[in-house]
Amino acid sequence: MVCPATTVQNNGNWRTAERWAALLSRYAQVSIHLDVDEVTIQSADIMIALHARRSASAIQSWRHIHPTQPLIVVLTGTDLYRDIANHPEAQKSLDLADRLVVLQELGIQALPLQHQAKTHCIFQSTRSWKPAMKSSRKLRVLMVGHLRDEKSPQTFFEASRTLATHQDIQFDLIGSGLEPRLLEEAQELDRSLVNFRYLGALPHSSTRRHIRHAHLLIHSSAMEGGAHVIMEAICSGTPVLASNISGNRGMLGSQYDGYFDWGQSDQLCGLLLRCRNSQMQKTKIDRFLDHLTAQCAERANLFTPDNEQHSLLELLNECLPA
Repeated sequence: MVCPATTVQNNGNWRTAERWAALLSRYAQVSIHLDVDEVTIQSADIMIALHARRSASAIQSWRHIHPTQPLIVVLTGTDLYRDIANHPEAQKSLDLADRLVVLQELGIQALPLQHQAKTHCIFQSTRSWKPAMKSSRKLRVLMVGHLRDEKSPQTFFEASRTLATHQDIQFDLIGSGLEPRLLEEAQELDRSLVNFRYLGALPHSSTRRHIRHAHLLIHSSAMEGGAHVIMEAICSGTPVLASNISGNRGMLGSQYDGYFDWGQSDQLCGLLLRCRNSQMQKTKIDRFLDHLTAQCAERANLFTPDNEQHSLLELLNECLPA
């Protein structure tokens, strides 16, 4: 398995590779590589490469050495919604692959028609956590994501500024500062706003606990291939407010009611206030927060380890001779 990330980056690509290696370990010998040499390629029966563009060199080397051995390419959000439209190396990876994998149900629609028939959707998985008991004294909202433009933390920042006087709404942000200007902005908000906390990068277990205890996860990305944090929220009993992009709709479903247009912090603020109001109403005339929680719960069965393992084994059995 080729993955253009390591445990140090601890990003979505690495967590996918690590989890798939574990799910397949009972059935195959799996090794994860940042890149591969000729000896490694010659000793393998099949390659799974994450990221069409960033793993393009390994993909081409595999096909040169193994003209007929199966090659699976897993497509990320930047592949689907940016690189395959204008990057020749990413386009070549699509051509060379025997099978393509997308990680949410609308990803197939982003591919050229000639590649859609060989594409599988495999939903990623996570362990379910029992929903936490949550106080209604405040609405606790959380964003989880490394600070980079694709994650659009600016929308979260602007919403926190707009609602700065609403001290019954607490904004928390978890993620490493990959882009200095975004890190500086997060740190300034932490200093200047009473109801904003920048928590930095945290271990995964700690992040899951924060997700479990939040009332809402905010996911404001410009592009996504299938965000881990969305399924982690769903499987922790925490509903999501998400940008209305294909990658998020493919996780949450087209009928989900917690979307805001990408970059529109005013719409996000409106949803947050509606959730806070529904949380406070004793008569529960508007049960919007409960409604979002129920909608997310209906999707939770998509993200089980058994479901992901079954899909992976089905794909490998299709590719490998009996």
